[in-house]
Amino acid sequence: MMEMQYELTDHFIVKTGEKETWDFFSTAENLPAITPPWLTFKITTPAPVNIEAEALLDYTITWCGLPMRWRTRIIEWAPPHMFIDLQLKGPYTLWHHQHTFTPCPEGTICTDRVIYQLPMGWLAWPVQRWIVRRQLLEIFQFRRKVIAERLGWVRAVQEEVEIKVLR
Repeated sequence: MMEMQYELTDHFIVKTGEKETWDFFSTAENLPAITPPWLTFKITTPAPVNIEAEALLDYTITWCGLPMRWRTRIIEWAPPHMFIDLQLKGPYTLWHHQHTFTPCPEGTICTDRVIYQLPMGWLAWPVQRWIVRRQLLEIFQFRRKVIAERLGWVRAVQEEVEIKVLR
């Protein structure tokens, strides 16, 4: 059976300009604020943490009461327009997260595109359907809310965070 991949997307506009938006997203200290408290997100990379090309970021989350280590590498870095982080170690077989920032008359369009895959073989589909999908939607809705508070909400380009099957 072919392993399923999923795509999560979110598009919204914030009031801040592209540089201020970039500065917010490229500051590691903002990561805990945009992550729901129930995940108990903690950066474990020694400070100061610089998000830049080829940077490694280590952190822990708690999922279903279990602590999990997560390591990502910044595999593409194009200030102030785009960066991609790729999970090297963590709960997913694949986690490829592209962040894009596009100036517009109202401020900046923020676009998230995450391609992910679960590691559980035949269990992946029911776990995705009943647990992971719901939690990821909740995480990205929380993230959208905090970003809106910090950078000034304008409007959604895409009404809700969406997840679809890629293959």
